[in-house]
Amino acid sequence: MIDMVFQLIAFFMVLLNFNEADVNEEISLPLSVLARPPDGPIEKPITLHLRNDGGVMIGAESVPTVAGIKPYLRFETDQLTIENKRPRDATVIIRADRAVPTGKVQELIKVCQEAGFEKFALRAKEEIRGH
Repeated sequence: MIDMVFQLIAFFMVLLNFNEADVNEEISLPLSVLARPPDGPIEKPITLHLRNDGGVMIGAESVPTVAGIKPYLRFETDQLTIENKRPRDATVIIRADRAVPTGKVQELIKVCQEAGFEKFALRAKEEIRGH
């Protein structure tokens, strides 16, 4: 019986994809009726976490302002160039806290566009409505 439990645990560990870059406990996503998972996997995702204090996180790095993300976007652009890709080939995933004003999200998108990024995906929690 114990062997079977361990096999099930191992099976689910292999099957499930725990993408650490796409999860951040500090961000409380807004609810949306229109939220739905992406149609397919995103080839070159760059996940940005916009905190309620206006700071931005990319990976394990944190900057206090939206403008402070520019050097990190340049690094991402350089990495794409090494892979013979361009910034427009990547998708910037923005996970903004529900308390962040819309203007801050627009400011972050503008900074990303100035760095050459063109594709964006905004994350929200799906709001389940009763029938």
